[in-house]
Amino acid sequence: MQKESMELHTQIRSALKKSTDYAAYREAMAQQVREGRTSGLNQDESLVGYTRLNHQRMKRWEKRFRPDEAVARKLRDLQSRMIWLVLTESWCGDAAPVLPVMRAFELQSPNLSLRIAGRDDHPELMDRFRTDGALAIPKLLVLDAASLEVVGQWGPRPEEPMQMVRAYKAEHGGLSAEFRESLQQWYNTDGGSAIARELEALLALKEVGDSPFLGTSR
Repeated sequence: MQKESMELHTQIRSALKKSTDYAAYREAMAQQVREGRTSGLNQDESLVGYTRLNHQRMKRWEKRFRPDEAVARKLRDLQSRMIWLVLTESWCGDAAPVLPVMRAFELQSPNLSLRIAGRDDHPELMDRFRTDGALAIPKLLVLDAASLEVVGQWGPRPEEPMQMVRAYKAEHGGLSAEFRESLQQWYNTDGGSAIARELEALLALKEVGDSPFLGTSR
């Protein structure tokens, strides 16, 4: 195994060791809200506010989203054991709809395990999986459960809002609070369909090389 591959493997094992399941992540988030803080290194008041907002949004998504029967059947029939390792922080607006959809997928299959780790806790690993040069989250790494090889990746958001973000940044240089709210409105209107479609594509992964999501975006 080459040095870079060995380093990546070590970083993944470390992230998995420190990761939590979805229920523990949500409990930690609720605790953060009660204590007026957020996850990660930056405890800016605006991020604390986003964590509070995301906590409520995730409650709604947990109630509203269910995969359709065709996807649920694929999940029940999934033969390959996968780990979906997500790097994120509780203040991340895109994670609010994305994580509940991933959790709904996990609930349908005994061969799919969702694990969540803090981006700021694993800077070297996150640096390998930048999007457009940024440490954008949530970032999903699809792992073969036996070897812990990265066989695919996804994130931080579906393709349509990704293009919206790129266009807005190109014109304005950054994302305003108003634009972030428009993203949430897009997610609400879409109802999780785009997230589910793109995550469904990850279910067919069998070995390295199968996925259009492979590689890093630097």
